[in-house]
Amino acid sequence: MLRPTFSVFIRPARAIALLALGVAAISAHAGPASQCFGSVSKGRLDGGVRLPVAGANFSAYSAQAIAAGRTHVHATVARIIADAYARAQVSAPSARYVYGETGMAGGGPFAPHKTHQNGLSVDFFVPVRDARGAAASLPSSAQNRFGYDIEFDAEGRYQDYRIDFSAYAEHLYQLDAAARAHGAALGLVIVDPRFMPALLATARGPWLRTHIPFMKGTPWVRHDEHFHVDFKLACAPLGAAPAGRRP
Repeated sequence: MLRPTFSVFIRPARAIALLALGVAAISAHAGPASQCFGSVSKGRLDGGVRLPVAGANFSAYSAQAIAAGRTHVHATVARIIADAYARAQVSAPSARYVYGETGMAGGGPFAPHKTHQNGLSVDFFVPVRDARGAAASLPSSAQNRFGYDIEFDAEGRYQDYRIDFSAYAEHLYQLDAAARAHGAALGLVIVDPRFMPALLATARGPWLRTHIPFMKGTPWVRHDEHFHVDFKLACAPLGAAPAGRRP
């Protein structure tokens, strides 16, 4: 969840080096165990893992943000994301997914977000199609706050891009399925309220209506270009000392 202002500390050389690594599997980054402490809005993380730059059907929103260390999560969350993308590659093979901000390796305050502090919060950019109907990724640069300044209209349109609501709903479905498979759950999902009718009108709509914990009411900042997910895992009290890492 973003505050109105946003900035990323850019390290171009490191960003280029990360891109040179090419496509990596999340599972390779999710081997260690992690421990979360406190809550998403006041917490920290031990043993956070970095999500990769890209995979077969997904990519990160910004190489610069990766270089700044802003894409770390709890290891179980990394596994959930990996499984959800793998499942979606089978069920929605033409879709393209982009993940956004997650958090720092050790958690803690994560400006300009209010949450994202204990490794359980992830922003996912909405999947889109271009004017030809082909799966695409939204433009991302410092000029548009790495995609966060993009604003869709009530019909899910931005320039030549259209939100792919079927792929959007499929991603939510697969995230929930993967979370359950790893003994976790989705704790809170924040989407733009204007898009709920379109999501619920998809083939997955009836299932989403009864299974996804959508935020009730209107979020204090727009969630049109991305949706926010807080995963639900058991965390130690914020003041607890690490007594051995757990998966």
